[in-house]
Amino acid sequence: MKKTTKKEEARHPEAAETPCECSSGCAAHCNCGGSCGCHGEHEGCTCEATEAESTTEAEIVESAPDDDKYAEMLNRYQRCLAEFDNYRKRTAKEMAARYGDGIRAACEKLLPIVDNFERALAAHNDPESTFHQGIALIARQFGGVLEEMGVKPIETQPGDPFDANLHHAVAHTEDENLGQNEIAAVLQKGYVHKERVLRYAMVKVAN
Repeated sequence: MKKTTKKEEARHPEAAETPCECSSGCAAHCNCGGSCGCHGEHEGCTCEATEAESTTEAEIVESAPDDDKYAEMLNRYQRCLAEFDNYRKRTAKEMAARYGDGIRAACEKLLPIVDNFERALAAHNDPESTFHQGIALIARQFGGVLEEMGVKPIETQPGDPFDANLHHAVAHTEDENLGQNEIAAVLQKGYVHKERVLRYAMVKVAN
């Protein structure tokens, strides 16, 4: 250890008797060589804040949150996770519903065009003509596009029982060959989109 000079002893008379008590070892930082006991007051000492910044294990334990506070924070964290998960699921469901609504709205606009093609085919009785074949080709293309979007026609034939969930009765007739509430004629074809009715089939009901 470095010995103090007479000038240092004169400026700090306690240096010769009192060793430095800095916790980090003033000898590595202070010009006095670690023997003045200045605790950072000597010129050149850089460890004056060492003891103030030191934290004991007991202080760390005391500053840790208690069980009740920890349980409260954990509960709030779990609630936030659950709320976010519910929000994510609800948003995904809403997005899927909006997509389905958009598909149904677009296909509903196309159905009258398909009806007109079917009427044109029914009115033209020459299936060998190029006109008939061209109309039939376009009608099939429209039907293929609707099927790719999940739209299918409601299969309804005369003699089928009337179903209020699929059919819309617009006329009534008496027919001895049909039973009560049986379909006598299909006036307009109905369609469904993924088991949801896009357009009810317009029918004439017997008896």
